[in-house]
Amino acid sequence: MNNSERSGAAKVVVERLGMPYRTQVHIEPGAQAREQRIVNDSDTACSVGTGDVAVLATSQLFVWCEQASFEVLARYVPEGFTSVAMRVQIDHIRAASPGCTVTTIATLERVEGRRYVFVVSAIDDQNQELARGRVVRVLVEVQPFLAKACGSLQ
Repeated sequence: MNNSERSGAAKVVVERLGMPYRTQVHIEPGAQAREQRIVNDSDTACSVGTGDVAVLATSQLFVWCEQASFEVLARYVPEGFTSVAMRVQIDHIRAASPGCTVTTIATLERVEGRRYVFVVSAIDDQNQELARGRVVRVLVEVQPFLAKACGSLQ
């Protein structure tokens, strides 16, 4: 790995049908997205069927963190490509009731080839940490990705 790659400029080389093609995605570690949401009744464990209490469901928090990581990369990814989550690890450490404002934060930690590793967190309206973890996203070309998907007609 050369110094420019270590500095965070991601150069993606993918082998497809034996022919290499290159896509430049220039994004530096530290790139960040923040999204605020108010917990609604529909976001609770009771509503989504994952628990018996009316607090923010871990599965909903998982989605919000994944969405924040997507938003960081979305503006940098060239047409015909997208990023998909391949690994999500979340520690949900504090409850949030309906009406609570939750801010999810995704920060690009490092680039490993076509993998983008994010540190994610969620804080409440009292600046208390609700969750922390990591999301790994992978850059893919949309059409070949869809062609390989389960149930694809192609």
